[in-house]
Amino acid sequence: MSFETLLFETCDGVAHITLDREDAANAINLAMGRDLMSAALRCDEDPSVRAVLIRAKGKIFCAGGDLGSFASAGESMPMLLKELTTYLHAAISHFARMNAPVVAAVNGTAAGAGFSLACASDLLICGESAKFTLAYTRVGLTPDGSSTYYLPRLVGARRALELMLTNQVLAAPQALEWGLVNRVVPDEKLSEEAETLARKLATGPTRAFGALKKLLLHSAGESLESQMEHEARAIADAARTADAREGVQAFLAKRPPKFSGV
Repeated sequence: MSFETLLFETCDGVAHITLDREDAANAINLAMGRDLMSAALRCDEDPSVRAVLIRAKGKIFCAGGDLGSFASAGESMPMLLKELTTYLHAAISHFARMNAPVVAAVNGTAAGAGFSLACASDLLICGESAKFTLAYTRVGLTPDGSSTYYLPRLVGARRALELMLTNQVLAAPQALEWGLVNRVVPDEKLSEEAETLARKLATGPTRAFGALKKLLLHSAGESLESQMEHEARAIADAARTADAREGVQAFLAKRPPKFSGV
């Protein structure tokens, strides 16, 4: 499978997805939306993929939607945006529901849909110079890419609304303080730190990771009792796996577990 706007490779259980429109600030056009969906499907269907690392070439993670292509569409811009969000949202949906944890490494600016894509990752690391801004309403548009779902859960409803209404720019330290990112590292260490984290996750109990992602994804809409029932079923299902047997045996034997991901 070839990609027009992404670099894609797998190594040691990690799928590396690299945004590759450096000359266009890695802005998301129709081709990139389609490529992200295809890459997500590929990760979801390949059992050898046990972690996903999303990053970008150049000095900017992603400037958001490709406004030039939007303007070129003229009166067809609404139809273009419906098609683009169909691809982008399908990609994010598959990232959320696949077993493999998704790590995003943000360098430079993540704006608009780039901010949304970063929010949709399971774990987010950024460099010290990283900046985050939604910027949708600045051009008279509304947020997409799952940010209205994830952002209130990450930073709270009032802060999310403030970011969406004012287009405030969050520098890396404030993004960490607000709970948007998991870790801030020196810019020159970003790739190494993200790679290390992704490789560590790729050695984990992949099916258990997938089950806990689903538990968290649906928890907000459940009652306490319903969520606990989902937990009970999930842990029972996990107990049927070879990884659970290996994990318990390794703990009792006081040795590191060797998970297979199946």
